[in-house]
Amino acid sequence: MLEGIPWVKLIIGILFIVVVMRAGLFILRGFATPIPEPPPEGEMRKVNLRYRCSICGAEIRMTVAPTQDPEPPRHCQDEMDLVAPIDD
Repeated sequence: MLEGIPWVKLIIGILFIVVVMRAGLFILRGFATPIPEPPPEGEMRKVNLRYRCSICGAEIRMTVAPTQDPEPPRHCQDEMDLVAPIDD
């Protein structure tokens, strides 16, 4: 009866190694697969605008937008003010 136990342990060990290897390869394949590109929803236009928050003074520069005249971003729960469009 003791003679069969080492074979059982060996088979269980081999099965465990196979399961761990398959799980590892599955995870590595997930890392190696590139992220699909988002669907084209619209063409982005180049803009060069600067906005300033009238409350805290934070500034932001917008370089691309879906339209030529985009809506101002929000900061401090209020719309930012257009400082000046920068001409190229």
